[in-house]
Amino acid sequence: MIGAIAGDIVGSVYEWSNIKTKDFVLFSGQCSFTDDSILTIALADSILRDIPYGDNLKRFYRLYPDRGYGEGFHRWARSRDSRAYNSWGNGAAMRISPVGYACDDLETVLQKAREFTEITHNHPEGIKGAQATAAAIFLARTGESKAGIRAFIETRFQYDLSRHTDQIRPYYKFDVSSQGTVPQAIRAFIDSSDFEDALRTAVSLGGDSDTLACITGGIAQAFYRGVPGSIQSKVYEILDDRLGRITREFMERYCKDFC
Repeated sequence: MIGAIAGDIVGSVYEWSNIKTKDFVLFSGQCSFTDDSILTIALADSILRDIPYGDNLKRFYRLYPDRGYGEGFHRWARSRDSRAYNSWGNGAAMRISPVGYACDDLETVLQKAREFTEITHNHPEGIKGAQATAAAIFLARTGESKAGIRAFIETRFQYDLSRHTDQIRPYYKFDVSSQGTVPQAIRAFIDSSDFEDALRTAVSLGGDSDTLACITGGIAQAFYRGVPGSIQSKVYEILDDRLGRITREFMERYCKDFC
């Protein structure tokens, strides 16, 4: 899970100022956590304490109201009505990584990813993106190869993962849709050589950089069996006490082999 948070923080400064290179300062002075991290940690907290995720989404929104949420989520979080709003955006995939670590079998991963996603993103594409992300994390942490992960995602979700990131990068533009973010983020993981390179590859595509790197980072942590200590230290330095405490607790319970 901390891999996803690291991706969000690293990508945060490039969301509205895209770069198309992997050569950049990993943690600039302007890096911060965004809605991606907050809602990921809200899900981790729900799993740890068996708190309804819809309630936690609204609670964490009230605690951190100005962190880059989409307009649809803003309206939902402020309303008394908790019905889902049929979103096909990438917001569900960006927050789903705890499911890939906490569940013990693939079918449960897919079921829980759907349940946690449908609270807001009940459009088929929103559900699909979250399920694909959580499944990739589960497969990575249970020892599947990159080729095996790619084959499963392509077959189960019909995502086209055939293009190398070097082919995607020149033409890729800002896209908040699930189908315009998740395949590219997974491909960034596939083309990476280690955890840090995975984040750099995702950010280098441009687009919704924090969300791309958040999705990629969650998968990369599982596949590369952890996150470098220097990166973890920066993440905990940037998170506040509440978010850091929940992250450490989730990592201790569910990610001991992926630290």
